[in-house]
Amino acid sequence: MSQSPALSAGATNWCATMPVHRHLLDTDPLYAQTRSEIESFTYVRRGRGRLGGRPVVVIPVAVHVVWNSEAQNISDAQIRSQIDVLNADFRATNPDRAGVPPVWADRVGDARVEFILASRDPAGRPTSGVTRTHTTTRAFGSDDAMKLARRGGTDAWPSDRYLNIWVCQLSGGLLGYAQFPGGPPETDGVVLLHTATGTLGTASAPFDLGRTATHEVGHWLNLRHIWGDDGEGCSGTDFVADTPNQGGPNLGKPTFPQLSCGNAPDGDMFMNYMDYTDDAAMVCYTKGQVERMDACLEGARSSFIHPHR
Repeated sequence: MSQSPALSAGATNWCATMPVHRHLLDTDPLYAQTRSEIESFTYVRRGRGRLGGRPVVVIPVAVHVVWNSEAQNISDAQIRSQIDVLNADFRATNPDRAGVPPVWADRVGDARVEFILASRDPAGRPTSGVTRTHTTTRAFGSDDAMKLARRGGTDAWPSDRYLNIWVCQLSGGLLGYAQFPGGPPETDGVVLLHTATGTLGTASAPFDLGRTATHEVGHWLNLRHIWGDDGEGCSGTDFVADTPNQGGPNLGKPTFPQLSCGNAPDGDMFMNYMDYTDDAAMVCYTKGQVERMDACLEGARSSFIHPHR
């Protein structure tokens, strides 16, 4: 997601995931083909229920802290607070889910996905799950430099075994971005601004509740923005049936109902993690979004369910 507290309230350049996606579509024919195959699989797979009554999927996380100033070298405690938020949000145990309007309460979904800092590195050695790299780069953009040691960052751990999360200083107001499944393994993962990571340390309001990571990991599991990425139009789609049609992103802390695209009386589901509201305003995924995540875990990211397949 992208927008820092320093940006104006009207800024809408929240998330660099879609620009990264479009760049890969333009430059990597294999990515375009793979994305088409993933969406075809998702279309067929959704709505079929969890195959074999899928148990909770536990995803090992490698957090790569890439820092220039001491403040950017965030603490283990701040990192753990982020893991805690991911676990609550993806299991729908976050207390603030009570903020979902009653009309949509039965749509809230439990993704049955949990996250744990990796206990073994790629070579099988004990690890805290956190790497720390000093860089001469003052701030990174969305060109994946922080993911490559040769460009001042840290190389990814194998993306079929770990969710890679890079935490660093970002430029241009970026809060973070993700790579959709199907992209190059060396850049696969999520990037977070250090001041939008976790709930303590350098985390800064209004992005201090860890929801930037919840949003970006949603992209990593193949979720789209809730308004369908068509600007302010009403013709885009997030490929999810139980999220209302919406005319662009919501910012700040809207009040219910927030109407657009003729979606009265209930309006936009602005409290969804895949909108652009402040951390305190986003509180849920839907069952339809969970179906897309299920398809992703049975397909493109099946190595996290079937590690030896």
